[in-house]
Amino acid sequence: MKNNIDPQHEFARVLAHNLIERGWKIALAESCTGGLVCATLTDLAGSSDWFERGYITYSNDAKTECLDVPAETIQSFGAVSEQVAAAMANGARLKADVNVALSITGIAGPTGGSPDKPVGTVCFGWSVKQQVGDDVKTITTTKQFLGDRQTVREQARDYALLTLLDLLKT
Repeated sequence: MKNNIDPQHEFARVLAHNLIERGWKIALAESCTGGLVCATLTDLAGSSDWFERGYITYSNDAKTECLDVPAETIQSFGAVSEQVAAAMANGARLKADVNVALSITGIAGPTGGSPDKPVGTVCFGWSVKQQVGDDVKTITTTKQFLGDRQTVREQARDYALLTLLDLLKT
């Protein structure tokens, strides 16, 4: 019988195993993906063992109110920036009191882009607090994805999960 497991669900299974092994939970802060990563993770039975919560903070006000992203950071760098992605990831980790959080903020299109930040620009943040001590590692990056709105969102989801898996290996 052919295995019809979607790759993103396989990413989720590996992530789940990794988090359970550590006794950790995860929180997400999503903007342009609108909960797509949360849905992928919670598609797995038993996800309540390692998935704490997700924040869909689509508006700037939601980023500030729900995740404590400073309004000044949004005004200075724009909602689609590594600075905001870092603040979103850290805010989600702190608010949910978890060891791991990831954030996604971007321009999925088809409108909303600019010459500096074209459609398909997505900023990511990952915040990982080690079990021992107060050592927190926050990493950000920006990627440019091609395709229609759904394709950009799916690529962002997959990249966020794959990168988190890599980060947890170190």
